[in-house]
Amino acid sequence: MTKLAIMGAMEEEIEPLLSHFENVNIVEYANNKFYEVNYNGLDIVIAYSKIGKVFASLTASTMIEKFSCDTLLFSGVAGGINPELKIGDLIIADKLCQHDLDITAFGHPNGYVPGGKVFVETNENLRNIAKKVANENNISVIEGTIATGDQFVHSVERKEFIQNTFNADALEMEGASVAVVCDALNIPFFILRAISDTADMDAGFDFDEFLKSSAKNSADYIVKIVDQLNK
Repeated sequence: MTKLAIMGAMEEEIEPLLSHFENVNIVEYANNKFYEVNYNGLDIVIAYSKIGKVFASLTASTMIEKFSCDTLLFSGVAGGINPELKIGDLIIADKLCQHDLDITAFGHPNGYVPGGKVFVETNENLRNIAKKVANENNISVIEGTIATGDQFVHSVERKEFIQNTFNADALEMEGASVAVVCDALNIPFFILRAISDTADMDAGFDFDEFLKSSAKNSADYIVKIVDQLNK
């Protein structure tokens, strides 16, 4: 690994990450800001993409192609649909899918388009490092399937559809698109999410409060993983 990309979707997801680093150089490109740091000799580029699959794809591609990052970590929050997941819990994606990708009218399964695949798997080595870090730091984390779509899911019906169709444990709006980009460009990648809400909650609850605390949980764990990668 010569240069590491760390991304989130929202400013709130990378703020707790940036607080760990000094001497940050900001590069403005493609209507976004990219934060370059050197951390104990390792070059890192940090960015938040903005919400959704298109912005996430753009940002991941930019970090790989323009900034020459050769490994990508994603830190952020997600809605839990596995009933065992509570607010603040951490989940590592072993694979990701796009729950809103639907050409079933042509006889294809949900989440599939010709030339693609329903599930994209994350890098096993990065997952193993993350689990080692979790064990050493007594951090509780589960491994599971994360479903991505361009919608904030808060209906029980939609949640049940996604759970039944993809056997998903958590929901968010960026991970699978980052997975598609990294998979196509042969970039090892890792998606970590902390649960900020459970997907059947009323969206009127205090999301901002849980967003902050969950984003910090995810960011603090990511930094411990970076320390391990940099040994």
